[in-house]
Amino acid sequence: MFKKILVANRGEIAMRIIRACRELNIATAAIYSEADSTGIYVKKADEAYVVGPGPVKGFLDGQQIVELALRIGADAIHPGYGFLSENAEFAQRCQTAGITFIGPSPAAITLMGSKVKARELAESVGVPTVPGTRGGVSHAKDALAFANKVGYPVIIKASAGGGGRGLRVVRSDAELLENMEVAAREAQAAFGDGSIFLEKYIERPHHIEFQILADRHGHIIHLGERDCSIQRRHQKLIEMAPSLILTPQLRRDMGEAAITLARAVKYDNAGTVEFLVGESDGDAAAIAFLEVNTRIQVEHPITEMITGEDLVKWQLRIASGERLTLRQEDIPQNGAAIECRINAEDPEHDFRPSPGRIEALVVPGGLGVRWDSHIYQGYEIPPTYDSLIGKLIVHARTRNECLMRLKRALGEFVVDGIDTTIPLFKALIAEPDIADGQYDIHWLENYLA
Repeated sequence: MFKKILVANRGEIAMRIIRACRELNIATAAIYSEADSTGIYVKKADEAYVVGPGPVKGFLDGQQIVELALRIGADAIHPGYGFLSENAEFAQRCQTAGITFIGPSPAAITLMGSKVKARELAESVGVPTVPGTRGGVSHAKDALAFANKVGYPVIIKASAGGGGRGLRVVRSDAELLENMEVAAREAQAAFGDGSIFLEKYIERPHHIEFQILADRHGHIIHLGERDCSIQRRHQKLIEMAPSLILTPQLRRDMGEAAITLARAVKYDNAGTVEFLVGESDGDAAAIAFLEVNTRIQVEHPITEMITGEDLVKWQLRIASGERLTLRQEDIPQNGAAIECRINAEDPEHDFRPSPGRIEALVVPGGLGVRWDSHIYQGYEIPPTYDSLIGKLIVHARTRNECLMRLKRALGEFVVDGIDTTIPLFKALIAEPDIADGQYDIHWLENYLA
């Protein structure tokens, strides 16, 4: 096992990694910017080092981070999510320096990081996909030919990205021509890669993802699914497990598809295989592979709650060369879990960011309630980072009990000094569609409208 891990991230996920390391008796080194020097994760790590310049560049400077790891004697780097977590060049830089990158191989990141290549691989191993263009599209005539062959609507996607950037749904030739260049520019700005491709658009899908774990000895399992369909502008706000729309057979089929894809790319460590599931027709449902996230997910705690497995600890064990001792039949699915992403945003004003000082903070507790965060009373939320300030996770025996527990927990929450998404969640859990699972990836935007 590792002696010291450099945590190449900040905020909530840095705290999550530090906690796992502490339970495994591994020393931790944090990095921080001057803008985030008061972060609690900086205080909780065994060591902390400022990186720069500015609030963001230091977290994206792979060379600076690897040189720091070498200087302080860290034998591994955990990238968390975001920043360099899915950067194959950074993973390779770690490997070349003799430092373990806690994640999959650079080759797997490269292959899965291209949505075009990932979809082609999925097709080659029999994983269901929606019709899409072969490779990237740069000429309008090729885009029009594809769209008229499969029929509108189609979706324009950035090959290298995620998080809703570079995505455009179009319903006519005119819209397609108008949005191709816009999507490419947005992708170039966000990911440094302006390549785009097209897919047939599924109108009302659920967003279902399967958590996988794979060791370096060829053993791969999945730990069930998460329904991430409550989204705004392709950003998830609520995640639930298990999904109410999956039959036992569909769950088995999708889990096997996720494992098949992971095996094809010789995947190791934690990852998430994402699918869109369209409306059912009897026992049949339209399943389409979406992408693979080659990192720990923001919403990983709900899987931990229903399986009892610590995914970050498994990341560390697998990266250190240990064998995955879990068998597929050993993975329990106990009860239901829900996660709400608490953001420093004002839902009443188009989710306007709300940085500032937290004047008062009371977090909920009690049986089945978990709060993953990095904030505290008096903390000044900087305006330069993602608005996520914490994740409220609840677990109970049934979906209904889980919703009632979430209602109780949200009622206990007090965050003064900033605006948050807590009032929105209080309203959402009272909606019958949420309780019954009758929602798709557009439900929240329709509700807000």
